Order: sequence, then C-alpha cells, then structure tokens
Amino acid sequence: MSLGTSMVSGMQAALLLARGRSDGLRLVEDDMAGAARSFWAAAICLPAFVCLRLLAWTGSAMPPHAGHVLALDLVSFGVGWCGFAVLSHRLVGAMGLGERWPRFIALWNWCNVVQYLLLVVFSIPGLLGAPALLDQAAQLFGLGWALWLEWFAFRLTLGIGTVAAAGLVALDVAIGVLLAAVAVAFVAG
Repeated sequence: MSLGTSMVSGMQAALLLARGRSDGLRLVEDDMAGAARSFWAAAICLPAFVCLRLLAWTGSAMPPHAGHVLALDLVSFGVGWCGFAVLSHRLVGAMGLGERWPRFIALWNWCNVVQYLLLVVFSIPGLLGAPALLDQAAQLFGLGWALWLEWFAFRLTLGIGTVAAAGLVALDVAIGVLLAAVAVAFVAG
C-alpha cells in the first residue's frame, strides 16, 4: 500500500472509530510496514500541537524565553510519541498479543490525528471569548471524547477488556504528564 493510501485509510478508520463505528478497524493495516507508515501521523499532528501550545499561552502571559519553552515542548512531543510506541510494544508483547501490535500502533497513530483535532476544535470557544464555564465544558468534552476514542481503539485492536484498555490509556497520559513535569522543572531550574 502506498503512503498516501495508507494515510487516507488510517484517517478514515480513526474518523469512523471517533463516531463509535468499529468497522473502521478493517481499514487499518495490520503489518509492520503499515505501522511504520502510520508514524507520519506525528507530522500531521505537529501543527495542532503547536496550536494548542500557543492557545495555552493566550490565557496567560507569554512565558519568558518562549522559543526555548516551545523547543522543549517539541522535544517532549517527539519523545512522548516514540516512548509510548516503544513501551506499548513491550507491554502488548508481554500480554501475549504481540502479533496485534502493528495494527494497534497504527490505529493509535491515526487516532492521535483525530484526538488533536478534537482538542483544537473544542478550544475554539475560549479563543472566541466564550464564558469560562462554556470554554471549560467544551475543553472537558473534547478531552473526554479524545480519551474515549483511544480507549475504544485499544479495546478493538487488542481484543482486551475495559480495565486493560483504560490502563493503556493511563500509560499514554502518564507519559505526557511526566514529560510535561520534566519540561516545567527544566524551564524553572
């Protein structure tokens, strides 16, 4: 499958899953070549990541050395993306589901594009001056939908239960929180 076809199929799969349609799973490649191609999703997500960082700064003062902070955030983005892939490869293998990992990671990559889109879209009310309660509710809804999508994708691709899927989502979130804490400590220190 070509890169373009892989990207279109992966995005269609993620959009179907975001609507609760499990038939999106059949659109995702299940081999290592497809998994490798799916990492282009990180490049697609990068503008949304930068957008979210800039939106976070609109609500408060621009941090000192903003370029340095943004560069550190970009490094954290890459480390977090790759870190989850590496840790999940080992963890899924330890669960005895190693043969499912290529489709699992491919779907995770493509679902990240939809997750970032959800986070950006549901940040718009605050940017447009919506009341704080509406802005926070919209952002909470977007975050909840993004986390649910990841959980749903994990359950489908690995055929695991709700708690195990929630644990994998928690691992992904924990990696992000840990990297954010390290970045804040680095900037403060």
